[in-house]
Amino acid sequence: MVAQKRRSDRLMLTIPLRVHWTDSTGAKIKAEGRTLVLNRHGARIQIGEKLTVGSLVRIVNLINNREAEFHVVGPTAPPSEKGGEWGVEYSNPKEDIWGIRFPPIEGDIAEAAALLECRSCHSPVMLRLSLVEVEVLEATGILNRPCESCNRKASWGYAEKQLAVEGAKPTPTSNKAAASGSDLRRHRRVALQMPVRVRDYQGGVEVSKSDNVSKGGFSFVSEKNYAIGTGLMVACPYSPTGQTPEVHARIVRQRTIPGTNRKVYGVSYD
Repeated sequence: MVAQKRRSDRLMLTIPLRVHWTDSTGAKIKAEGRTLVLNRHGARIQIGEKLTVGSLVRIVNLINNREAEFHVVGPTAPPSEKGGEWGVEYSNPKEDIWGIRFPPIEGDIAEAAALLECRSCHSPVMLRLSLVEVEVLEATGILNRPCESCNRKASWGYAEKQLAVEGAKPTPTSNKAAASGSDLRRHRRVALQMPVRVRDYQGGVEVSKSDNVSKGGFSFVSEKNYAIGTGLMVACPYSPTGQTPEVHARIVRQRTIPGTNRKVYGVSYD
């Protein structure tokens, strides 16, 4: 189930790192690590130490010796014997220690946004998210960001009230498709908008944006006509670099948007 105004492609690449930071006692710490996934705005890194969400760290690229300050967005995986995985973003967006050119993805199709709720005041807000924030949110379910209502930094999670994420009434389908639709609806759906690619078995391809996402699938809007039960290959989220793998999926729901020739389709992973 991953840009503020314009974001860049992500790249699965291992780069050796040295991470420096100061802990809560004032002690200076450094640890060796590596990148797992990186993009122009940050990276997912693995190190053998625990970091603090919201803290600042200095990261040195051990290949070219470039270094920059990053803030820790949050964990992207539970701790293991190999250490922890963390999402980090540049404190200064103009910095670049990777030495790789990441052309921005043009247009709104690449933007990500999610309906989140402040866990303190329970205000639901549609927030633009960076690629690193999407990964942390998907991994942990929580982001730490400022809340205008609370006037302080707070914990944010997917909106518990499920605003604007209620399922459409299912269209009559075959038994197989209906069963798949039931499976999809058993998973909690969240309002997460991110680029997706849909490819059918007749050679048709389109890039759209998810309307909501669950562990079992997602929904998207299209002007094309897909029949219930149609098999697809989908990439969610989609990256033009081809780093996002395709998976088999099936259309299990559809409804027409009144006054338009567009439909909302529900997709279930096979």
